[in-house]
Amino acid sequence: MTEKKVENPFRTLAQPAREAPPDPGLVAPRTEQDALREELERGVLFTTVESMVNWSRANSIWPLGFGLACCAIEMMATLGPGYDLSRFGAEVMRPSPRQADLMIVAGRVSLKMAPVVRLLYDQMPDPKWVIAMGACASCGGVFNNYAIVQGVDKIVPVDVYVPGCPPRPEALIHGIMKLQEKILSSRIELGPAPRARRKQGAA
Repeated sequence: MTEKKVENPFRTLAQPAREAPPDPGLVAPRTEQDALREELERGVLFTTVESMVNWSRANSIWPLGFGLACCAIEMMATLGPGYDLSRFGAEVMRPSPRQADLMIVAGRVSLKMAPVVRLLYDQMPDPKWVIAMGACASCGGVFNNYAIVQGVDKIVPVDVYVPGCPPRPEALIHGIMKLQEKILSSRIELGPAPRARRKQGAA
């Protein structure tokens, strides 16, 4: 009884044919300057300040850790091991608005809570972004009455809307990825350099 030949399930790349070493008499000797130039070309990366700043901002988002209603439970689930938001660099929930650059409005915003949300937004340093998570934060949801703000964009500017009631953690992660795309394609704004004030009476 002959045994069947089992094919290797792992594919391997074809190895390139080895070339014969060049004749040392035909190759010009490398100077120390040529060797230094080749070493620098391997380790030097050319980019723009704008690309570097946007890349660092998009991959180190710090959300503000607060929730308003049931959407906050789904927001907290994104930080667990099942969804692992840390893969996208946005898992550092900050307890203070002065340390955060992303506000996730998770849940309905009442008229009583609206000034608090605006105050937290004003305390966040620039640049800052806002995600409206869920139907209640986006348009008031099923609460079409006098007590609920019909869309958080009436009090703070919103960058990304995440639909759902409540949206699943995958939807919030998708919204954060869309925000990262927006940050990467944005232009950085640099203000004028501060000038030293002259003292009055100085010559």
